[in-house]
Amino acid sequence: MNAPTAAETTVSADLLREQLTTILEAWGMSAETIPPTVDIMVETDLRGIDSHGIAMLPLYAEMRRRGKIAMRPVIEVVRESPVTALIDGGGGLGHAPSADAMRLAIQKAKAAGLAAVTVRNSNHFGAAGAYAMMATAEGLIGIAMTNAGGRSIVPTRAREPVFGTNPIAFAAPTRDNLPFVLDMATSTVAVGKVKLAAYAGKPLPSGWVVDADGVEVTVAADAFDGTGRLARGFGMTPLGGLADLSSHKGYGLAAMVEVLCGMLPGAPFIAAMVEPAKHQTGHFFLALDPNAFRDEGEFQDELDAMIDHLRALEPTDPELPVLVHGDPENIAREERLADGIPIPGMLADALADICRQANVEYLLDQGR
Repeated sequence: MNAPTAAETTVSADLLREQLTTILEAWGMSAETIPPTVDIMVETDLRGIDSHGIAMLPLYAEMRRRGKIAMRPVIEVVRESPVTALIDGGGGLGHAPSADAMRLAIQKAKAAGLAAVTVRNSNHFGAAGAYAMMATAEGLIGIAMTNAGGRSIVPTRAREPVFGTNPIAFAAPTRDNLPFVLDMATSTVAVGKVKLAAYAGKPLPSGWVVDADGVEVTVAADAFDGTGRLARGFGMTPLGGLADLSSHKGYGLAAMVEVLCGMLPGAPFIAAMVEPAKHQTGHFFLALDPNAFRDEGEFQDELDAMIDHLRALEPTDPELPVLVHGDPENIAREERLADGIPIPGMLADALADICRQANVEYLLDQGR
């Protein structure tokens, strides 16, 4: 008989930050890489992107156990020009080298108008939007992408998955509104949403996942392997879902991300890797200064006007107003700062087990 699952709880951002820090310290992560990793994971959960925050910890634990994450990585710039750079992530988690990469892109873009920085020899970096938003905090446009690890997306007309979910994030600064932030997977949904559905015992919507025969799968537990990846024989549909709904566009976007994040920095094409124990992910970051194209403030004012116009559009349902990209995350952040971050019961069980194995106190049962 299975042990009962813990009830859902809510925890404060500070408590979540403390729990993550104790675990990463117990895992032996280098002191300088813990703060950016924790900050990005907590901010991701605050913004309601539950699939990419602390819910990633069971997968990170499995990757660490298999030797796929360096806990004390050497992160260094290995190639550089006035407007470009290549960073080696040292084989660790992707959060710290990615934060370094976007900061470097911002610095160079402020001097030259734009800059691109890539990262190789990295791993999962969380939510792409976190890095794009770093640019908006400095008045710049930010773009972030990654060739996500694992084979998840099934190309249109294919029987097997080839690409990761290969997300793209774009963020633009404003004057009066919060930044415009588009953060999306090139699959119909992120793999993490299948994981969360499995944790919550909820069915999958039609068109998210298919089996090797292209048949839609609606039972999340059938497609989830328990650590954060799809079970063998299952795949995510490209953005669009089905061929009749233009899945070739999502397939093309996934391939584009692979080019910029794999071939450009020298990270392996995931489907061609011959040694899966040596997991290497690549990232791409671009920062762009609007003032290189417009007088100061003009871009921000016009983007504010567009955002205001979109929000003022008459909705088809009065109960569902027209939103702008970034609105749901901003709403979630405000609510979760006040009410706490929800932790599903199955995830709480997994986190408690990680704490036991790391010999650290499980703090999240203290609630807020």
